[in-house]
Amino acid sequence: MMDPTTDNAAPTGDPAAARAALEALRAEIAKAVVGQDPAVTGLVVALLCRGHVLLEGVPGVAKTLLIRSLAAALELDTKRVQFTPDLMPSDVTGSLVYDARTAEFSFQPGPVFTNLLLADEINRTPPKTQSSLLEAMEERQVTVDGTPRALPDPFLVAATQNPVEYEGTYPLPEAQLDRFLLKLTIPLPSRQDEIDVLTRHAEGFDPRDLRAAGVRPVATAADLEAARRAVAATTVSPEITAYVVDICRATRESPSLTLGVSPRGATALLATARAWAWLTGRDYVIPDDVKALALPTLRHRIQLRPEAEMEGVTADSVITAVLSHVPVPR
Repeated sequence: MMDPTTDNAAPTGDPAAARAALEALRAEIAKAVVGQDPAVTGLVVALLCRGHVLLEGVPGVAKTLLIRSLAAALELDTKRVQFTPDLMPSDVTGSLVYDARTAEFSFQPGPVFTNLLLADEINRTPPKTQSSLLEAMEERQVTVDGTPRALPDPFLVAATQNPVEYEGTYPLPEAQLDRFLLKLTIPLPSRQDEIDVLTRHAEGFDPRDLRAAGVRPVATAADLEAARRAVAATTVSPEITAYVVDICRATRESPSLTLGVSPRGATALLATARAWAWLTGRDYVIPDDVKALALPTLRHRIQLRPEAEMEGVTADSVITAVLSHVPVPR
């Protein structure tokens, strides 16, 4: 594994070196964020699959710090947008601005023109502004005044939302939820992790200064591109493909749901399982890879019946039940 203290990682096209660089992210991000390995892994999987991530957690669990640390460790450009009720679509995508010197309109890019966009509290802005991200997330471009403008690559939207405060919020529509590859839940830290957090702050840790915390770039866009090529070459057997389809079809038949997983969700599950298989050192997918990514990939793509919610049924419990009933291929 490459030395995570290296100030910069040399561009490489070697998949083995790319895997080592991405593995080094855990140690690098751990310098700033304590105990969030599953979320770090999910973000890396999303980057490998060219997907986007919805982070859900109560305030104060380091959602924003996690994204900033990832961008710093990957040497990516990042921008943050605080979503508010008065935010306009042009505040995100950019707009045409009149230049009096040339007597012409010129395009002023918005914060969406970055590698990693942190959409903070995305559910606090009206649907019109939320939908301004749809084209960017799906087509990797922004169209203003009829002219499409490509976004940089890599491009990832990491949106956050608070699961307990609903006053003044606008729930994300199903069409937008489906654009997120993963929904990651950020739990409260364990007792020991919380002690470690407080100890770091007592020793002078400043979450606003990641360089002082020792976070350095350990991977580049070239590493990420090499990793993506290796993931695309990961073998998927017909049995695994059928297993993914059977899981998604079983959600459509669940009596607890009004909406099951769509074919797009099945495609997403296959892609994330493939990326996870490669990250764990294999060039082929096994059923355990599918199971490992089923919850974060599918939990936001299903809709519970009201009566099921009243009985305490959750999206995760439905998916877990489906996984326990669908036959696993050998």
